[in-house]
Formats: sequence, C-alpha cells, structure tokens
Amino acid sequence: MASRWQEIRTGFERSFWVANFTELFERLAYYGPQAVFAIYLHEHLGLTSEQTTWLIGYYGFVVWVMPVIGGALADRFGFRRTLAGAFFILALGNFLLGSLSAPWMSGIREALPLFALMHLIMLIPAMGPAVVKPVVVGTTARAARENVRSVGYSIYYTVVNIGAALGPILASMTRERVGAETVFLFSALITFAMGVVALLFYREPAKEPGGDTPTVGAAVRNLVMVLGNGRFMAFLLIYSGFWVMFWQQYLSLAIYWRTYVDRNANVDGMLSIEAATVIALTLIGTYLMRRVRPFTSIVLGVFISSLTWVVVAVGRTTAHLVAALIILGIGEVLQAPRYYEYVSRLAPPGRQGLFMGYAFLPIGIGYLVGGKLAGTLLRHFGEIRQAPHLMWYIVAAVGIATTLAMIAYDRVISRRLGG
Repeated sequence: MASRWQEIRTGFERSFWVANFTELFERLAYYGPQAVFAIYLHEHLGLTSEQTTWLIGYYGFVVWVMPVIGGALADRFGFRRTLAGAFFILALGNFLLGSLSAPWMSGIREALPLFALMHLIMLIPAMGPAVVKPVVVGTTARAARENVRSVGYSIYYTVVNIGAALGPILASMTRERVGAETVFLFSALITFAMGVVALLFYREPAKEPGGDTPTVGAAVRNLVMVLGNGRFMAFLLIYSGFWVMFWQQYLSLAIYWRTYVDRNANVDGMLSIEAATVIALTLIGTYLMRRVRPFTSIVLGVFISSLTWVVVAVGRTTAHLVAALIILGIGEVLQAPRYYEYVSRLAPPGRQGLFMGYAFLPIGIGYLVGGKLAGTLLRHFGEIRQAPHLMWYIVAAVGIATTLAMIAYDRVISRRLGG
C-alpha cells in the first residue's frame, strides 16, 4: 500500500493537477448554466418550449461533437494555449448569455429576432467545453506515468461528477437569490479565472515519442475509415437513443414540472441528485457487475434508465422526482463505465485511440434529437392535448426501443458485420 501511494504521489506531472483543477471549475461552469438553461430561456427570456428545447439540444450537440476538432486544435497549437483560449472563449460566451437583457445589448436585440440571436451566441460558450475536454483527457495521457494512468482517468471522472453534482445546486441558489442571468455571469468570471490559471501554471506536457501532429488529409481519411466501419457506426447510432432520453433531465424536465406540477419547484437544484447517485454508486456498481459482459451491463443500464420516465409520468410529488433521478443515476452507473470498455473492443487492432475519439458522437446526437423531441412532446401533450404526463411514456418508449434494438444488434447485426 505504501509503495502504491508513493507511485501515485510521484506519477503525475504538475500539468495533470492543474488541468484537472481547471476541469473542476469548468464543469461547475457547465452544469450550473445547463441546469437553469430551460428556466432561463423559457421563463425569463420568453421563448416557447419548442424553441427552448431546440436551443439546448443544439448547444449540447456542439459541445459533445466538436471534441474531435478540439483535439486536433490542441495537437496543432499546443495544450497550454488551446486550454487557455478555450476558457477565454467560454467566459465570453457566458458573459454574453448573462447580458442578454442588459441595456448595451438592446441594439443587437432589435437587429435580430431573439431565437436567431441565441443560435449565434450559444455557439460561443459551446466551443469552450468542446476544446477543454480533449485537452484535459490528453493531458492525463501525457502527464501521467503508465503505472498510474488508470488512477488519473479515475480522478478525471470523479472531478467531472463532482462538478455535475455541485453545479446545479450552486446555480439554483444563485437563480433564486439574484436571478438566472447571474448564473451565466458567475460562470464567465470562473472560466476567465481558469484561463489565467492555465496561462500561469500549466506547463506543456511532453509528446509521446513518434507522436506526429496529424495533417488535415490524415484527419479526413480517419473520418472516412470510422464512418465506413458498419458494426461500429451501427452501435453508436443505436446507443444514441439512450442519450435522447437521458438528456431530457436538462431539456424538458424543468419546463414540465414547473409548468404542470409545481411552479415553484427547485428542479434545477434537484438535478444534482442524479450526479450524486453516480458518485455514490460507481464503485459498488463496478464491483457488482464485474463478471457481467460489458454489453449486457450496458443494455441493463439503458433499460433501468427507461423506468425513470414512468416514475415522472405518474409522479406529482418531490419524492417522485427524487426517486426518478436516483433511478436515472443507477442506470448511468451500470452502463457508462462499460460503454467505453465495449467501444474500445469494437475498434480494429491498433486503432483504439482513433475510434475512441468518436465515442462521444452518441452524446451529441442524443442532445440534438432529444431537443427536437422534447419540444414536440411538450407542445403536443401539454399545449394541445392538455395531458402533459403522457409525454414521458414516449420518452420511456425511446429507452425501451433502444434496449430492444441493442439486443437485436448483439444477436444479428454485430455477428453479421464481424462481431
């Protein structure tokens, strides 16, 4: 035990700790605004439920799909400059979001419809996490010795979940006391400070021997190679269904609950329950599922997550909402860690790094499709049919359909395509 502790103490360069320190605050500055986005856009700025969910989905799509490009930028311009630049861009974007009602923005608001203006402004902060994430992950690969690298990724995953748990709580407190727009202004201040930290304290980690910067032509060829792998792409597209329903906690849950169940409910703060469940149960879940096939664990996690929305459909109390978010967290615990293990096995030999770079695609697709679905369901079942609770059975059905499609993939598609 003493020798292992010594390995951990000496196995990381300073850049690892600096990168993960900034990642903690970046996650706070991401999940905080994310938790209040729906309330801010729908209740404070007056956008319709369809416009609100579409914009959040659009934002999430950029955040989770752009890391492929963000990683290339980091390789080309260096981790330090890219990391600092990403934080300054994120600070600018959050500042603009929080300043939409400011007098100095009146000319811009008059020149463009709010919905169109939001498409432009939200693109700016979305680029920040898209670049920070691959830099922090890449720093872990470069600035951690081989014997402690797995510990480094565990630290990174824990930091992300701490930010996901604390961000909504802090954002909700800020919204209730000084207004939703202040959440974005505080996030701008935090991310600007992290940009300064990166410039002052982050040192460029050494590249691995033979790690040449890929050319644009090579990147295009790699993209074609990945998209041409039928087995891999089929799985990613099917798995996107999980994220379509998972992201409803940020896309539509607050609008539904505060519009049709409890107008004063602190839904944004309660979103931390899901992340807290993940933190509390990840080690237990990993231990209990250690002898189960990764694919089986993923399917089970997707199915359990589907039950979340049945509870929301029948629930009318805070206890129902808490139970639903705990169930959603349990589903994530069962499938998320095994997902990356399974995806790495789908990659051709020697191409794991390349293919893992595309493992985030389902998350982005889930945001984009989920945003469109959320707005459609809220309008159809809430405004037209006046039976809003029925929308959650559709969301649950997406999860059940994804579960069945994954079973079919495992038994038919995967084997025919070489699985």
